[in-house]
Formats: sequence, C-alpha cells, structure tokens
Amino acid sequence: MPFVTRNEAGKIVAVYDVLTEGALEEVPSEDKELRAFLGIEDAEWMQADMELARVTEDLIDILIEKGIIMFTDLPDAAQHKLLKRQGLRSRLDYVSQLFTIGDDEDGFF
Repeated sequence: MPFVTRNEAGKIVAVYDVLTEGALEEVPSEDKELRAFLGIEDAEWMQADMELARVTEDLIDILIEKGIIMFTDLPDAAQHKLLKRQGLRSRLDYVSQLFTIGDDEDGFF
C-alpha cells in the first residue's frame, strides 16, 4: 500500500511506495482521495474493469472451445457468474440489433 504526506488541511500532497520520513500514513490503493490525487477517475477504473472482464470471459471461452478446460471444471460461483454475464450480454446484443435493423433511409428511425 502507498504512503502519503498531507498538508495542513489534510489533503494528500505526495505519495510514496515505501515508508518515508514525513509519509508515515499508509492508505489503501483503492482510496478515493488517493485516486483523485493521482488523477484516476472512477469511470476509468470501471471501464478498465469492464474491458478486463470481457477479455477474461473471452479467454475462458477459448479455453473451453479448445478443450483445455471444461466449463464444469470452474467453481460453481464462477459458472453462475459467467452464465449471468452471457445472458446479460445476449440481451444487450439483441437491443443493439433492434437499433441497426432500420436506418434513416427506411424511415424507421
């Protein structure tokens, strides 16, 4: 976890990766104030997490397709999460297709 230095108002003014003189306070890396100081927005984290989740999901699909692992090899909780996510994605794909069926020339939208 990083160590921080604060000003008189209690705001983070410096971040260190090791315990340093003047930076004795250790804060969790997911601390909102620390992320704000580093210029990392919550939306960026969420987007990065969603993208990584998609990569992980695709990787699992490839491993299953190649017969390297079986879906049933995964823990029950992982199986349920993957099935739920696949269901959500197929619903989103369906809605996306609805908006691409017609275009301005057809007079539908």
